[in-house]
Amino acid sequence: MHSGSSRSLAWLACGLGFLLPLTVVAQAAQEVVVQSGRIAQRAFDAPASVAVIDGTAVRDAGPQINLSEALASVPGVVALNRNNYAQDVQISIRGFGARAAFGLRGIRLITDGIPATTPDGQGQASTVSLTSAERIEVLSGPLAQLYGNASGGVIQTFTREAGHTPQADVSSTFGSFGLQRHDIQLSGRTGAVGLVADYSHFQTDGHRANSAAERKQFNSVLTADLQPGTRLKLVANVFDMPVALDPLGLTASQWQSDPQQAGKNALAHQTRKSVQQSQLGAVLEHQFSPDLQGQWRVYTGTRQNLQYQAGSNAALPQQGSWVGLDRDFSGMGAQLRGKQRDLPVGRLDWTAGFDMDQSAEQRQGGLTLAGEKSGAFNRNELNKASNRDAYAQLNWHLMDALGHSPFTLTSGWRHSDVRLQSRDDYLTDGQDGSGQVRYQASSPVLGLTWHAQDTLNVYANWGRGFETPTLAEAAYAVTGTGNSRSIRGLFNPDLLAARSRHLEAGFKWTPAPGSKVDAALFQITTDNEIVASLSDSGKTAYVNASRTSRQGAELTWQHAWSGQWRTLLSATWLQAQYDAAFTSTSKVGSTYTAKTIPAGNRLPGLPDQQLFASLQWAQQGASSKSRQGPMGWSSSLDWVARSALWASDMNDAASRAPGYGVINFKLRHRSAWGAHHVDTWMGVDNLMDRRYAGSVIVNQASQQYFEPGLPRQWMLGLKWSTPL
Repeated sequence: MHSGSSRSLAWLACGLGFLLPLTVVAQAAQEVVVQSGRIAQRAFDAPASVAVIDGTAVRDAGPQINLSEALASVPGVVALNRNNYAQDVQISIRGFGARAAFGLRGIRLITDGIPATTPDGQGQASTVSLTSAERIEVLSGPLAQLYGNASGGVIQTFTREAGHTPQADVSSTFGSFGLQRHDIQLSGRTGAVGLVADYSHFQTDGHRANSAAERKQFNSVLTADLQPGTRLKLVANVFDMPVALDPLGLTASQWQSDPQQAGKNALAHQTRKSVQQSQLGAVLEHQFSPDLQGQWRVYTGTRQNLQYQAGSNAALPQQGSWVGLDRDFSGMGAQLRGKQRDLPVGRLDWTAGFDMDQSAEQRQGGLTLAGEKSGAFNRNELNKASNRDAYAQLNWHLMDALGHSPFTLTSGWRHSDVRLQSRDDYLTDGQDGSGQVRYQASSPVLGLTWHAQDTLNVYANWGRGFETPTLAEAAYAVTGTGNSRSIRGLFNPDLLAARSRHLEAGFKWTPAPGSKVDAALFQITTDNEIVASLSDSGKTAYVNASRTSRQGAELTWQHAWSGQWRTLLSATWLQAQYDAAFTSTSKVGSTYTAKTIPAGNRLPGLPDQQLFASLQWAQQGASSKSRQGPMGWSSSLDWVARSALWASDMNDAASRAPGYGVINFKLRHRSAWGAHHVDTWMGVDNLMDRRYAGSVIVNQASQQYFEPGLPRQWMLGLKWSTPL
């Protein structure tokens, strides 16, 4: 084992050592309700690994710019900040999603009940409005498979609801490297109608050359109680990123010599991205009776994405390329939730529903000269993805002779029908790259929870899931043989969907007042894992590997030592590896070389161990409301540690990112001036100024794997809240 891995394992052992001496004192579980699969229930009773990050924790985690800030404390989640706003953060859950070169893969993202992931499994975390978030839920394990294609895990975000008193919140954050974030949020309620509207503006000069970015974001939620038991929610959000310069990745030697430099040709080719996205959705809930509720949703949106990429043609050093995506997306769904209370065998909670989603995007591309478009298109096609899914879940609370429910049986099923198709509108090259493919899969789930005590639940789950290739992964195919081969813009219908089998066992325990322990063991095997076959000049073709496995353990411990002092510890151990050898191809100059990826190699982008430890202090004690921070002074000292990880399937020395640990410190003060509240805070991230790789670009063709983490950086923030 590498020394970085050994140190991380020692950290995990130390954390477990702190946990063992706790005494057992009965305490009722907190009444936090979450989406456990497709049924809402108390987080303590949920037969799955469900993490909840409330609004206060979201705000205390950082400047509320990247989703990775809030997810750092969630076990099983690897949230790597690229510090590259042209590519978004890199998030994986239990090893799913790590191969993504940009955006999200293998994870379902849902905002206020509206899918933010397209039917083929692509998503963008940057569109989540953290400044107005009330809570974030993360679901992993077998129950996540009830969300369909690419559900290695599910991240749901919820915008806060308006209070009864109209209020304005104005905040500003300033930090190192020209960081600025300004936000204004208005909320209020008139009769049965409530509104939250939030606008934020973010910009940074960037730590590295060619890494400046600007983002503008609007998020609003209107709720209307149309009649007793009937509620309508309208969700509207706009995301505008007029520019995000792309510094690209660095080779190991470049990273060690100067982590602030841009990658090869980034400056010469002016690599950058711009994005505009708007979305409108509606969710209607109706209570037919105390035991039957219906929910309907519909949404639509558009997204325009223009990216300028670096070229690698030594004979034409000023030549790069561009890709433009113009997407329309929409969907609808319905769900019934019910209860059967007086059955002889016990109480039943059930749900059944369907999801129908679709997206269509015009993909165009061409060449650039010194970072500007040059010449006509060399690619023009219409890509479509759609799904038609039905699902059901049943929680059966078995009764004993005394009327107690010592066991809960959970069962679920989802049938998915996913279609990918491409119409080639660029036929001047004499080759039609059109194609289509259809994937169908049924995902069953079965689990059992033993309610051993009021303070202890033990559960076990089994399930099956699947993950189709994304349109971006099916967009290229390898043609030719030997050194005459090339990657062409041809739809690849030969990619299979990856099929996975999930096993999970865990417990949830409240051993003492103010103390909570969640632990889980899991094993996942996947057939037909989707892997890179050949990368060249910014294009990657994919194939299926025969088999992979992911197994590991997760632990979360929260403890309140007093009214002022609290600790949080989360630890993850993960072994994600290829169980069978497969062949991929690399290109050096004009020569192609076949490489055998041996069985036992680790999946890239995933550390074997991860630890988050936090010591928190609040002068007047923690707040009981998620939208309120503690009054007076408060502070937190956080330690984030990860073991070494690989950036390529080969697990070679050039792709090894060393393990690291960074310390972050926050100091806050909240005061009241009559009805007004003023929050001030300062923070220092990477307090010890460690040099580390913040993330890696998996299987990058030129071995420009590394995206440097930020050095020591400071932040200052001010927020003023006042009734209107």
